[in-house]
Amino acid sequence: MNKDWDGKRYHTLNYFLRNKFGCKIFKISLDAGFTCPNRDGKISTEGCIFCGPRGSGDFAGTAYGLAEQFHEVRNMMNKKWKTGKYIAYFQAFTNTYADVETLRKKYYSILGMEDVVGIAIATRPDCLPEDVLELLEEINNKTYMWIELGLQTVHERTAKIINRGYGLDAYIASVSELKKRNIEIVTHGILGLPGEDKGEMLQTVDFIANTGTQGIKLHLLHLLKGTKLEEMYRHGEFQLMSMEDYVATVVDCIERIPGDMIIHRITGDGPRDTMIGPMWSLKKFEVINAIDHLMMDRDTWQGKKYVGKSKKYVP
Repeated sequence: MNKDWDGKRYHTLNYFLRNKFGCKIFKISLDAGFTCPNRDGKISTEGCIFCGPRGSGDFAGTAYGLAEQFHEVRNMMNKKWKTGKYIAYFQAFTNTYADVETLRKKYYSILGMEDVVGIAIATRPDCLPEDVLELLEEINNKTYMWIELGLQTVHERTAKIINRGYGLDAYIASVSELKKRNIEIVTHGILGLPGEDKGEMLQTVDFIANTGTQGIKLHLLHLLKGTKLEEMYRHGEFQLMSMEDYVATVVDCIERIPGDMIIHRITGDGPRDTMIGPMWSLKKFEVINAIDHLMMDRDTWQGKKYVGKSKKYVP
């Protein structure tokens, strides 16, 4: 077992950033005013079936301008933690979905803020044209950066159910282009998607584990009011995961992830005012503690069952 993760049995983002920068690093979530091709009609007008009105940016700043949002979130954090530096996290909707000069202006406006040491950009694999890739490479050569790609599942059947709007080939191509430019990548996977059993969830994790991306985010499927997913749930088309099943599945996933891959997230809490379920997920620290305790009970750790590329899942 790796003894270097500050007592944790997996490679946390907090551990990685503290060691990289020598101090506490906070992510400041931002809504830069972008939309998404899965909402504006280019691909679809419905969006992914689980996505709420704020496009996964429910915990981004609420002020209008980027600078105002940054200061709003930073001031809230400073009430609890008095010192630290910041990663600007472009979170809501698709944050490379604009002309390159608009992107340049928005990115650099935040990179110039005091104590900002890097930038994280959440986007879709099908929204990385050549000129945007060149801009990202430019920024990557000036500051610390990672790009987040919402794969969610490796299964094309599920991708159609959730209305993802792109195929696995788009993800593979975008990873290749980003790696050519030495840009770090974080891949998102969702546990509990309609129609998927544990074996299929683990196949997604096995695939991500061997893409060569630097980080992974594991999400619990949240059911939010006003989404297509809510309609499916009301019609009995799927069930939400129990906390016990989720915790056990996450531990199974962690065992299969290589030890040098940074785990950016293992759970999350959706917006309380629009959450239908699972309501247990709102007790985020209880979920994390349950994961930690199960790993101790199993005497397991990140990478214990990682088998390498020779046995990766190929859809």
